[in-house]
Amino acid sequence: MKLSLVSLGCAKNLVDSEMILSLMRKNDFILTTEVEEADVIIVNTCGFIDSSKQESINKIIELGQLNKILIVCGCLVKRYKEQLEKELPEVDLFISIDEYPIMAELIQKVIKNREFKGCLDLSERVLSTEPYTAYLKISDGCNNCCTYCAIPLIRGPFKSVEMKELIKQANIIKDQGVKELVVISQDTTRYGSDLDKSNGDIVSLLKELLKIKEFAYIRLLYLYPDEISDELIELIGKEERLTPYFDIPIQHASSKVLNAMNRRGDKVFLLNLFNKIKKKVPNAILRTTLIVGFPGETEEDFNELKEFVKEVKFNHLGTFTYSREEGTKSYDYENQVPEEIKIQRYNEIMKIQKHVSLIHNRKQVNKIHKGIVLDYDYPSDTYTLRSFWNSPDNIDGEIIFTSNKSLEEGQEVEVLITGYDHYNLYGELIEK
Repeated sequence: MKLSLVSLGCAKNLVDSEMILSLMRKNDFILTTEVEEADVIIVNTCGFIDSSKQESINKIIELGQLNKILIVCGCLVKRYKEQLEKELPEVDLFISIDEYPIMAELIQKVIKNREFKGCLDLSERVLSTEPYTAYLKISDGCNNCCTYCAIPLIRGPFKSVEMKELIKQANIIKDQGVKELVVISQDTTRYGSDLDKSNGDIVSLLKELLKIKEFAYIRLLYLYPDEISDELIELIGKEERLTPYFDIPIQHASSKVLNAMNRRGDKVFLLNLFNKIKKKVPNAILRTTLIVGFPGETEEDFNELKEFVKEVKFNHLGTFTYSREEGTKSYDYENQVPEEIKIQRYNEIMKIQKHVSLIHNRKQVNKIHKGIVLDYDYPSDTYTLRSFWNSPDNIDGEIIFTSNKSLEEGQEVEVLITGYDHYNLYGELIEK
């Protein structure tokens, strides 16, 4: 039988999908990326905010029309399993996240012509990223309990993976020729806090990963502001293979709104943190995400946020309009902000960031970016590059460059930046 898996949502969900692919391959399924060819389709859903929930439902309905065996799992199922079972009869099986340990037994109920064995194992994955890059998920769940966020409801409390297991995984990934390792979790900087001290923390883990010389680049994503230690900043600053890329979602800058969100730290703390990073790591790339239209956000709060964005000058910034999620504390907050005001504030922030981004990108001209060739665009005869400047999740803009010779995906090259626009950099290959 042939199996096709559609993975929606974040990179952390993708790691789950890669474990599911491994489980199905061990049970003699032939994997295909073409859903029309498959006998069985699995959809790993996202259920984080309204837009991602709707995307998941649309995909399920679309694939349900193919009349294949359809299995749906993931975050959306964890939140709404009973409701989904009633409203989507085209789905043969729903599997919630907390049922993953018995996934094989559950699938056996709808595919009865074979005996299913095994279980999901972090060290057994079918990597679905490009051959030169892979994710290492170091923990699951979250203890922060931000009042807008459903992740603790979906994924449960924070739980680190033991370091010895992570190093085992990293070596398996290395043996597959991966050059870029991206370390992820819901709260990367909290790593190890729930384990015995002998396990070590995020700095200890990074030092161990750096011993694997085959990784040319190691990147951290999702850093919680008040957990970023001086030791971590200094390590990133001195280790060339640790990408100086600080992905620090702050959500807001008004101390009043941060408190209502149950975020630790205030505006002064955040300003001091970013100034410290800029001082200790001069080539640091700063990325953040913001939420506008949180309940009770006044015009004064929003103006404070705008001034903060202008002052810090993030290299990359994403903004979300507040999504009212069932089960979260802020769902019942008074003073919900009207949708039209949320959209207006979103547009204002992105207009400011567009100007900030242009200034940053101008400063990259005549600088050399070392990185990995991503792909080739035949119509424009150009390649794209990932360097310390942009992340694998495709939301930072592109580095587009020309080359007089043919290059391969995953090849390490150096590019001289010669041009820019609001979101992208442009350059030419430096030939050795």
